Amino acid sequence: MKLCDFDYHLPEGLIAQSPVEPRDSSRLMVLGQTIEHRRFSDIIDYLGDGDTLVLNDSRVIPAKITGKKSTGGKVEALVISKSDTGYECLIRGKNIRAGTGLHFGDLEAKVLEIRRDDCTNKYLVEFSCDGDLPDVLEKIGEAPLPPYIKRKLEDKERYQTVYSKEKGSIAAPTAGLHFTKGLLSILMEKGVSIAYVTLHVGPGTFLPVKAENIEKHRMEPEYISISEKSADMINRTGGRLIAAGTTTVKALESSCVDGKIVQKEGFGQLFIYPPYRFKSRIDAILTNFHLPESTLLMLVSAFAGRERVLAAYDEAISRSYRFYSFGDAMLIFR
Repeated sequence: MKLCDFDYHLPEGLIAQSPVEPRDSSRLMVLGQTIEHRRFSDIIDYLGDGDTLVLNDSRVIPAKITGKKSTGGKVEALVISKSDTGYECLIRGKNIRAGTGLHFGDLEAKVLEIRRDDCTNKYLVEFSCDGDLPDVLEKIGEAPLPPYIKRKLEDKERYQTVYSKEKGSIAAPTAGLHFTKGLLSILMEKGVSIAYVTLHVGPGTFLPVKAENIEKHRMEPEYISISEKSADMINRTGGRLIAAGTTTVKALESSCVDGKIVQKEGFGQLFIYPPYRFKSRIDAILTNFHLPESTLLMLVSAFAGRERVLAAYDEAISRSYRFYSFGDAMLIFR
């Protein structure tokens, strides 16, 4: 399929700049045989005894740091992942070369090498600090909000799910931002089982698809962890299996063998787009409204059908739904 097959026009005013309060007061479009328009708290009407809700418990790390080069120019770095010799980073600044010295307050760093690929340049950086870099980032870094969000977030926890636990993402698994602890408790009282998986969202979330033939696009590796306990809970599901978020879908599909979810720990870079055939038995996906021509929109289209999804997006636009990370949600049944 072509990249342009996943394009649509979104008025800029529908890009949500801040989350609603309380979390579960956002709107919910339910896409089944027909389209229903509800509030997110109404999700309790669609899940019941025997169903399993799968959530991604990854937590966003404050991976964005701002500083200067040794020569004085301003730089902004996004710490992506650790390697044997340093940390892979995305760096915004002029004339960044191997050997360039960087200063982020008291934190000093040096660019060791540039790693080029089809989408962007990554920089291998050596940081000089007392203790572990993640601990330092907790003190000096900030969460890397998506570039389309222009307002500064007053409450940092609003870019975390209420069940976030495992540190490692550079972007939130946003479908889960709508849940409150009270809403999860109600679902469990109804007999809904809740299983947790981990997928640390990487830079691929921000990077656009540039290949007009989408089959040529390559995803960035993302860390996935599914425990034996979670795999067993998912496999024992007697009712429906609901995946909260595209990250959860990728985690389940990356760990499915012969129709069963298996314990997994490692990296995956699964790219799901039509006409992908799902291996796991996901019955519904809970997700936000995604950017045009994005891999996330392609994943949802593979699950529910491109024309069906884009028709639902058109209706959402006509009804002024809020889009993207802090926007409203969709519950899509296969």
